[in-house]
Amino acid sequence: MNKTIQLITVTTLGIIAAYLTGCHSMSNNSTGTITKTAFGRTPDGTAVDLYTLRNAKGMEATIMTYGGIVTSLKVPDKNGRFDDVVLGYDTLDGYLKSSPYFGALIGRYGNRIARGRFSLDGVEYTLAVNNAPNALHGGLKGFDKVVWTVVEAGVGEHGPKLELTYLSKDGEEGYPGNLKVKATYTLTDDNALQLKFKATTDQDTVCNLTHHSYFNLAGGGDVLGHVVQINADRFTPVDSGLIPTGELAPVAGTPFDFRTPTPIGAHINDTNNEQIRFAGGFDHNWVLNQKSPGELTLAARVTEPAGGRTLEVWTTSPGVQFYTGNFLDGTITGKGGRVYQFRNAFCLEPQHFPDSPNHPAFPTTELKPGQTYKNTIIYKFSTE
Repeated sequence: MNKTIQLITVTTLGIIAAYLTGCHSMSNNSTGTITKTAFGRTPDGTAVDLYTLRNAKGMEATIMTYGGIVTSLKVPDKNGRFDDVVLGYDTLDGYLKSSPYFGALIGRYGNRIARGRFSLDGVEYTLAVNNAPNALHGGLKGFDKVVWTVVEAGVGEHGPKLELTYLSKDGEEGYPGNLKVKATYTLTDDNALQLKFKATTDQDTVCNLTHHSYFNLAGGGDVLGHVVQINADRFTPVDSGLIPTGELAPVAGTPFDFRTPTPIGAHINDTNNEQIRFAGGFDHNWVLNQKSPGELTLAARVTEPAGGRTLEVWTTSPGVQFYTGNFLDGTITGKGGRVYQFRNAFCLEPQHFPDSPNHPAFPTTELKPGQTYKNTIIYKFSTE
């Protein structure tokens, strides 16, 4: 039995059972807390708040109403030391001025759409182009740059929970239909941050929501020594503009083979590989080994050997984007005055495939009236 299959076999039963009951944690008596603090105002005067979710074991997740952003995630290492394992800023001003989607809720469409165009029902739609020549992560003002409405904040049976909503109006950033979105964050008592996204529309549209935390399980430094395992036999190669070619290529024999635990730095500088050259490292979508569409599936597992922190990523999406901080260049000063350098973080963004509206063979991202879009993402932390 290979390591990938073994890992899934060992951990699946508890997580699947909990997912079917509506929450990853099986605790019935959470002693967690949730607190609210003011975090400033947007330029138009809208108030922005922070909600800090703390579970029974002391793990903390802080979420901002602006962009649904996870601003902080404090997780213990093998010695019980808590560190913040996500990049970001200490103030709202940092997120407003310049942020490469630190911790953000991404929509209406995560990842790239080629040339900012797609056709639906015979109509061509033109989107805001913000990653020339393509549309990226929802456009100039995606879901990461709006203030969400809090509809619930409290401690439930399985831990502290925050529920946010947003109405993306017809034509926003070029997308058709009024899209009603609900995002629910739960910090469970077994150290998992669970995100559940739902959306409905009154007109045929496309929808692909994800989460974009920049992780560093050591709390600082580069991530090249982090050991990664991705549950995928194939990935979607891209062209020089990072748009999928449409091929589902095998990872075997390439730098993209993370089917067994492999350090991020092992092949990241293999410039003999065209895909590595195009992205300056890893910035690709992996096709998850999913038994059936929409099934909760282990996407990836990451371990930081020194502190022993381990992250498992579970999702109902068909793909996961693995990005290795290739565009971090030392120009951003983040939390605590830390300068974010090249490859100081990695992202694992569960999603539908990039540019799916222009690739009929990819799993569809179309959403019609009467249907409900759903995506569950679980970031589960433990130690080795």
